[in-house]
Amino acid sequence: MRMLINRAADSVPIKARRSRLERALRVEWLGQTAASLCWIGSVFAYGITSTGDWLQLCAGSAWLLANTAAIMTSPED
Repeated sequence: MRMLINRAADSVPIKARRSRLERALRVEWLGQTAASLCWIGSVFAYGITSTGDWLQLCAGSAWLLANTAAIMTSPED
């Protein structure tokens, strides 16, 4: 398993990995990611009892997914 992880990491250029880290550490990305995680967490804290709760969970999850996808794309895209 470790060999698969190392090979996957080796296939991504060091500059791209560093660039992703730099983008992930920006205040804008950290703030939006923290907000989406809080939104998801609040749904579980208050319980899922209605359709609206499921929609809230989907919205927070979509926001988190979009933030993650933004980090994974290259800066040139």
